[in-house]
Amino acid sequence: MYNKNYLKILLFIFIGITIGIIPQIIGYICGPHKSYKEKNSSYECGFNSFKDSRIKFNIKYYLIAIFFILFDIESIFFFPWCISMKKIGIYGYITIMIFIFELIIAFLYILKEGALEW
Repeated sequence: MYNKNYLKILLFIFIGITIGIIPQIIGYICGPHKSYKEKNSSYECGFNSFKDSRIKFNIKYYLIAIFFILFDIESIFFFPWCISMKKIGIYGYITIMIFIFELIIAFLYILKEGALEW
């Protein structure tokens, strides 16, 4: 038998997935399906591409995306900790403080290396 606390997490995940999928389904059903000239034109930068698509990009774009994903995934670990805080006691508190300390050290390293500077 599963714990009631996990039911809250499953409900949170279900609502998140539902909010992400329902607008896409509505847009697909209600949106236009005909192709026309403006729809197929380039729109990201306002002009047609003039080079090969395999040009070099600055690595910092990728680093920022990876840092965001890493810190986002690490923040997910706070959900089970918050739910089970009463059961795990002081050992769980010390463990999460070590985890937060490691996150702070990683963030300070990122700032020191200048990975978030443009």
